[in-house]
Amino acid sequence: MIPDVVIADHKIGPGHPPYVIAEMSANHLGQLDRALAIISAAKDAGADAVKMQTYTADTITIDHDGPEFRIKGGLWDGRTLYDLYREAHTPWDWHPRLFEHARKLGITLFSSPFDATAIDLLQSLGAPAFKIASFEIVDIPLIQRAAATGKPLVISTGMASMVEIEEAVAAARGAGDGGIILLHCVSGYPTPPEDSNLLRLRTLAKRFDVLVGLSDHTMGTAVAIAAVALGAVAIEKHLTLRRADGGPDGAFSLEPKEMRALVEESRTAFAALGTGHDARAPSESGNALFRRSLYIVRDVAAGETFTEENIRSIRPGLGLPPKHLPDVLGRTAACAIKCGTPLAWDLVAPQS
Repeated sequence: MIPDVVIADHKIGPGHPPYVIAEMSANHLGQLDRALAIISAAKDAGADAVKMQTYTADTITIDHDGPEFRIKGGLWDGRTLYDLYREAHTPWDWHPRLFEHARKLGITLFSSPFDATAIDLLQSLGAPAFKIASFEIVDIPLIQRAAATGKPLVISTGMASMVEIEEAVAAARGAGDGGIILLHCVSGYPTPPEDSNLLRLRTLAKRFDVLVGLSDHTMGTAVAIAAVALGAVAIEKHLTLRRADGGPDGAFSLEPKEMRALVEESRTAFAALGTGHDARAPSESGNALFRRSLYIVRDVAAGETFTEENIRSIRPGLGLPPKHLPDVLGRTAACAIKCGTPLAWDLVAPQS
């Protein structure tokens, strides 16, 4: 049994509803008030946590116009890495205000650090966990530095091979004991549902003996809900105030009403999983009466033989189970029996 991972006193594991993480990313659009509003919207939607990203353009890349520094295809076609990250980053001087706002609202806030200085900043602000982004899963020193804090790591696996995931998990386990949640992720923006490969959740859980969740970039909520049925203990989805407002991540982000639906539907999906034990559901209890059973359908005299004319399998279900019909036919009545009486063994005369 894999132990729960605890983030800010919140237990995450198979015995708990999915931990829903609202990813802010670049949806603040460079406006502090909008970043604060996204945290508030996540709280109102019932999300368990908000995650942001802690980097600057200079800590994640360099200002270079070479072909390998320019994006080809997709949402960000033609942009340089430096230009994109300069627009998308969350200014470091916002961080204290954002953490304070989250604390006042009572929602957990943590972040993806992209270098050691980001870890130091987040440590100073009391971040309760660290997220390792998919593109950073190969940065073993970063993973070791984050794990050494003793805090939980949420690690996305987009594009990573099994060998790379194994190396990341080993690095995290070797450097700290805060716990690990692996998020299955497809780094397509957006991801077509048919690329989601949700069965990989089971593969990751079995191979690495860790809790697993989903970082989802598909449109809508259906894929995330399906992941819950496959064992996802955490769901991460981007949140924006309005997709129409644009931004690097706006096109595949949920709006607040959709985030609320995700929270509610993922919890419904979790509740629907049940225990797997063979037991009648409480909602079925009153309907057992309407199962079929053996009834006297014509008055029977004492000593009269039971036949298919005076015994039938009908509703309600208060008589002997229908499987006993062959055992009763040809035997005799122990006493006179009125039509409409449920058949019981004490109404059947002993065999001589």
